[in-house]
Amino acid sequence: MKKILSLVLVLALLLSVTAAFAAEKPYISVISKGEQHMFWQAVRKGANDAAEQYGVEMYYYGPPSEADIALQVEALNGELAKQPVALALAALSTESVMSQLAECLEKGIPVIGFDSGVPNAPEGSIKATASTNNQNAAGLAAEEMLKLEGFADALKAATPEAPVVLAVLSQDATSESVTGRTTGFVNKMSELAAAYGTVIVVGHDLWATKPEAAPENPTIIIHVEISATPETADVTNSSNSVLNIPNLYSVFLSNEGAVNGFLAATNAGSDLADGGRYENLVVVGFDAGSPQKNAIREGWFAGSITQDPYRIGFLAVELAYKASQGEEVADVDTGAQWYNAENIDNPDIALLVYD
Repeated sequence: MKKILSLVLVLALLLSVTAAFAAEKPYISVISKGEQHMFWQAVRKGANDAAEQYGVEMYYYGPPSEADIALQVEALNGELAKQPVALALAALSTESVMSQLAECLEKGIPVIGFDSGVPNAPEGSIKATASTNNQNAAGLAAEEMLKLEGFADALKAATPEAPVVLAVLSQDATSESVTGRTTGFVNKMSELAAAYGTVIVVGHDLWATKPEAAPENPTIIIHVEISATPETADVTNSSNSVLNIPNLYSVFLSNEGAVNGFLAATNAGSDLADGGRYENLVVVGFDAGSPQKNAIREGWFAGSITQDPYRIGFLAVELAYKASQGEEVADVDTGAQWYNAENIDNPDIALLVYD
C-alpha cells in the first residue's frame, strides 16, 4: 500500500512540475493580414516552426480577407487582454491600431512587424520588422534577366536608331511594396545595362530620367508603365500599351496583379508561346499564383521572383521571442528567390510559390 501511495505521490509531483513548466512557456500573439491564401499558410507554418523551436505558446490569427480591418482589430484587442510577452503584427491599417500600439508601449509588450509590417507607426512602437526588401528582390529580377541567353547580346547590339526597350509594368505608384519593386528593378537594370550601352529611363515621372541628365542617343530605354488603377481591366489596358512599344525586348511585371493583367492582354499567355504574336518577348514576373506558375511551366515567362513567406513567419516569431527576453532586435530582410521552369517543383521553392 505504501508503495502505491509513494507512486501516486511521485506521479502527482511530476504532473505538477509539468503543469508549472507548461504555464511558464512564453505566450506570443501573431496577428496577420490573412489566413486563407496560401501565402499566409506558408507564413503560419514558419511561425509554428519558430514557436516550436523556441518553446513558446503561440496564437495565430488572420482575418478572412484583407478588407476585414474590424475583425483584425477585434482579434488584436482579445490577444492584448491575454497579456502576451510579445506581439507580431501585420496591420491592415496603421490608423486602426494606434491605441493598441500605445497600450503595448505602456505595458512593455514588444511589437514586431512582419510582411508589410505597420507602415508609418509612431516612433519606438515597433521594435523590428521581418519583411521582404522589395528593392533588393526586384534587383534580383534584373540580375537574373541579364543572365538569360541572348539578353546581354541584345543590349550590346542596340543602336540609337534601333534601341532596345526594357519595360516595367506596375499596377500603381503608391503602395510601398510595388513602388519599391519598380525602383529596385529600374535602379539595378540601369546600373547593369550601362555596361552595354547608353541608358535612359522614360515613362512615369517618378522614375524617368530628368531632362538635364538625359543622355544623347540612348541605345537602351527602360520604360516604366503605371496602370491607372490596380483593377485588372486597367492593368490590361496598360499591358496593351506596353506591347505596342516599338523595339520592345523585355517586360518586368512587379506583382501578381501586373502579371494577371498582362496575361489577360496576351490571351491568357498563349500569345507568348512559340509561334505566338510575342513569342520572342522576354517576360519576368513577381509573386506567384496559378496563372503565373502555368506561364512559367509553359515557358512563356523566363522566370519570376517570389518572396519567402515561410521565413517571414519564422523570423516574426523569432524576433518576438528575442525581444520578449530583452534582446536587441533589428529589421530583417527575409529575402527572395528566383524560380523558373527548372526549379519550380523543387521542395524548397514549391513551399514559397503559392497558388
